[in-house]
Amino acid sequence: FTVPCSAILSSYLLGERLNLLGKLGCMLSLVGSTVMVIHAPEEEEVTTLDEMTSKLKEPGFLAYAAILLALCFLLIFYLAPRYGRSNILIYLTICSVIGAFSVSSVKGLGIAIKGFFAGQPVLQHPLTWILVVTLVASITTQINYLNKSLDIFNTSLVFPIYYVLFTTIVITTSIILFKEWVTMTVVDIIGTVCGFLTIILGVLLLHAFKDMDVSLGNLPQVLQSEQQEPVTRDDKNILIEVDNSSIGPEDKPKV
Repeated sequence: FTVPCSAILSSYLLGERLNLLGKLGCMLSLVGSTVMVIHAPEEEEVTTLDEMTSKLKEPGFLAYAAILLALCFLLIFYLAPRYGRSNILIYLTICSVIGAFSVSSVKGLGIAIKGFFAGQPVLQHPLTWILVVTLVASITTQINYLNKSLDIFNTSLVFPIYYVLFTTIVITTSIILFKEWVTMTVVDIIGTVCGFLTIILGVLLLHAFKDMDVSLGNLPQVLQSEQQEPVTRDDKNILIEVDNSSIGPEDKPKV
């Protein structure tokens, strides 16, 4: 509900306007994300911190985490100072990439809390404190760059794009960390791909046509103006008009 609620509240409370294509983009983003979640496989059951540690130490997830960290450092230290105030995707991509670490940390801390109430020595486990530090650092970074994005760009655009990017990164992280892609059927794979393509189409409508004045009221006029093609005039007609402009009405030849 974040996407439609933020669009509606920003239009009423902040005076920001979302055109018809933006509203369609919000709906497509919701539909695509819902399709991806429906076809996403179930998580592999992880009940202890030792099992979580073994998952985090796997080479596939370590390579994925290294790529995300490199991308995050590139965005923060190189692209954000240069293009952050002009491109809405810079700050939101930082928030989404960091979200992969925050969600993984929340998953691990949830296991630690269950183990604490079950009487397990989770406070002596080093992974617990690593997850706490990672969660605090990632959430602080997300809040910082999300506020920067909200200060510069339209709220109706920030939340849908952030929602789509964040959901995609989180689902990808969950698939890699818990090996969920092994149990996916052909129908689930097709559904996930279709949902992702729907998300891309929604983001395109949100971002590419945000400055167009399109609504249900002026839609017929917009379509009519696009269908009217300008009349092209060749050089012969222009030369004849220029040449005849110096001749008086009584001296013009009659045909």
